[in-house]
Amino acid sequence: MEFETIKFDLRDDGIGILTLNRPDKLNAMSFQMIEDLHSILDHLMTNLNCRVVILKAAGRAFCAGLDLKESMVLQSKRKPDELKEKFYFIDVPEKDIIKAKMYGQWRTSRLIVKMRRINQPIIAAIQGAASGAGFAFSLAADIRLAGEKAKFNNAFIKVGFSGADLASSYHLPRLIGMSRAAEILYTGRFVEAEEAERIGLVSKVVEGDDEELFRYALEMANHMINKSPLGLRMTKEAINLSMDSPSLETMIQLENRTQMLCSTSADVMEGVKAFFEKRDPDYPLK
Repeated sequence: MEFETIKFDLRDDGIGILTLNRPDKLNAMSFQMIEDLHSILDHLMTNLNCRVVILKAAGRAFCAGLDLKESMVLQSKRKPDELKEKFYFIDVPEKDIIKAKMYGQWRTSRLIVKMRRINQPIIAAIQGAASGAGFAFSLAADIRLAGEKAKFNNAFIKVGFSGADLASSYHLPRLIGMSRAAEILYTGRFVEAEEAERIGLVSKVVEGDDEELFRYALEMANHMINKSPLGLRMTKEAINLSMDSPSLETMIQLENRTQMLCSTSADVMEGVKAFFEKRDPDYPLK
């Protein structure tokens, strides 16, 4: 699949490599990147051959946030014709600026929803800065790995916006607790890699260069792809639902149904057989 601002490669083993690819702009999210990400996430929603996604970035930064130069277009009364032709949320009456801004906000925020809705676990391999939208994007991943130079900040609050954007006020308190999350969201300060690991924002800081970070992410993905494809997908679904579950009983009932569904799949017979034969299971890609 060819895109302007991202790369996607699906390996034969079912691991998908999604790369943010605007290194000259520190991978800032342009309108085109937002549309490219929508396209790949829509594709992954129905791609049964992709079991796990590694999200990484080209260059020295993970993502510097929204492309502010482009974002300012939404504030203006006159918008370039080439942008209006290409991105539907820009083509609104000049007197109705609020609509363009609202449509742009909705379009961007839906990326976070789609990241949680796709069946594949997402491992984010974060090198350099993850700021603003990049911070929120990393929070929406299932697992975060950080390079030694990784750092995170809630940049929205520093440029006149609310510090709560793109589900940052939803994900961050659930990851590190309300008090720590509030301080980070209110101040916009950078959280360096070592602190991020200590407070549970990332699972691990990987020593070495970006290649070593990717190798570690790949190793983690390999631990996942030898699990039941159905079991892996239903585990992510259960985790998502547990984030807002009203009770223990609700989650127990959901998990019971999940296990019964998995028990009807050929994956279970292969998994049990492989266990007794002391070998890795050979699950089909789908």
